[in-house]
Amino acid sequence: MERLLQSCRIQNQLVRQCLAEFLGLYIAVVSLIGSGAAAQVITSQGTHGSYLTMQLGSALGAVTHDVCFLSGAQLNVVWSMSLWILGRQPWRKVPLYALSHLLGAFLGAATVYLQYYDAIQMFSGGQLSVAGPNAIAGIFCSYPADHLSVWGGIMDQVVATALLLICCLAVEDRRQGLLPDGLAPVLVGALILTIGLSMGSNCGFPLNPARDLGPWLFTFIAGWGEEVFKAGGGWWWVPIVAPFVGGLLGTRAAHSSTSYSSKFTISTRHRFLKPETFYWVITVISLPPVLEAREETSLAIL
Repeated sequence: MERLLQSCRIQNQLVRQCLAEFLGLYIAVVSLIGSGAAAQVITSQGTHGSYLTMQLGSALGAVTHDVCFLSGAQLNVVWSMSLWILGRQPWRKVPLYALSHLLGAFLGAATVYLQYYDAIQMFSGGQLSVAGPNAIAGIFCSYPADHLSVWGGIMDQVVATALLLICCLAVEDRRQGLLPDGLAPVLVGALILTIGLSMGSNCGFPLNPARDLGPWLFTFIAGWGEEVFKAGGGWWWVPIVAPFVGGLLGTRAAHSSTSYSSKFTISTRHRFLKPETFYWVITVISLPPVLEAREETSLAIL
């Protein structure tokens, strides 16, 4: 049996890391814990949970880090992008992790839909809609509140994601000393809970492009149709684009008060890139020197 298990083991390290990212987002962070909690609250009309329990579901999902030993459980392409820019992982991992996250979120949304299918049909009366008293699409992805404009949503996401990156980079700052084993995921979970409770009323604090895009694609083909992309005045692109802007600003801000020089440097891993390629990035965020090369991280970020 042991020999059989060994023969079934995936040998390619990058493939295993992508699989870990897929499983991490599918199970631990967004789709089954976060969306599952939302499905229970919404379909029960608040009798089996509350807004607080939905935020706890997302926060506790981030604490789950069973896959950290393999890939670092980054679980957010914005965080992966930040680590790449800082030279702490190779560029090729970013698009592969992003695809893994997207698939994990998509299949996770499908799982929640099947699990709560009867409750969803009863609550919606068989009419799947994005807006209105029986709207149910908000279980799977974020939609803006009635008062929120597109520009207000962009500001919301930029600020929230920048705060997330600032705090997570502070947790990962090895110059401050190593944290006890297992403490970093707890701190990140507490951070996500804080952001959700203080910045969640506008649009549900997506923070993670794959967290919305995957479920959006699922709801599009599952019966909601084009309405998911028309809602909120074409809101769908905001939680996909704005977190990257917030991530860049957060990465810059996290290091602006350190002893690092503000001179832009680039890791030797990125030899195919020239400094002028990132001229627009330099102009906006003036990145500090690359940190010591370290490919893995212990943080799981929603």
